Amino acid sequence: MNAPLNPLRGPDYFREGWRIIRRPGLRRFMLIPLLLNLVLFAALIGFGARQFNYWMDRLVPSLPEWAGFVEWLLWPLFALVVILTLFFGFSVLANLIASPFYGFLAEKIAEQERGLVSPPTTYGEILMVVPRSVGRELRKIAYYLPRLLVLLALTLVPVVNLVASPLLLAFGVWMMAVQYVDYQADNDKVTFIDMLRWMRGRRLLSLGFGLPVYFGMLIPLVNLLVMPAAVAGSTIMWVRERELPMP
Repeated sequence: MNAPLNPLRGPDYFREGWRIIRRPGLRRFMLIPLLLNLVLFAALIGFGARQFNYWMDRLVPSLPEWAGFVEWLLWPLFALVVILTLFFGFSVLANLIASPFYGFLAEKIAEQERGLVSPPTTYGEILMVVPRSVGRELRKIAYYLPRLLVLLALTLVPVVNLVASPLLLAFGVWMMAVQYVDYQADNDKVTFIDMLRWMRGRRLLSLGFGLPVYFGMLIPLVNLLVMPAAVAGSTIMWVRERELPMP
């Protein structure tokens, strides 16, 4: 008889994902998107720095001498904007670029979990799934973006923001689980709606998995390694927990 589902096991799956991505045969599905995302990361930082310097050069000369301290105040604000941009923008773009590779990474890990063996994946096969992978990523963005914008707007409303701010954090954690569980769900031909229904039935498990992913994604450069680890961990969680009865 199967053991009952443990709703607090989510972080354990993420830790297991860290270990698994170093297995031989899986590294190319991690290294190629890692290199692509490093280029994207550097481009975003460079673009942000150039735009900041441009606006500083226009703003600072127009300030009175006594307001020179404003320049020093703007740098921390710039750092905050960069972090938020990297989290909300970079993670979306990075997953969009890496989605075909992460789909195959999830598939290989699921095969290992299920005791299956398949021929090595060719780069031609990866190119063949690009349209489907990108389409699924856009479906996630369509789910994510309207809800994010509503919560961000509510955080600007006095009193309401006392509730909206924690909800924004919880939604970010939830979306980290949705983002990465979806790779193997898509491989298993499970619709996005059915995957969400499965996750809602295991909300604590999903949030427990998404929490370390969320905070890991806030750390520049470390987030590049968090993504494949999250793919691996979420795939293991999806395969194992689907075999278990509901609590």
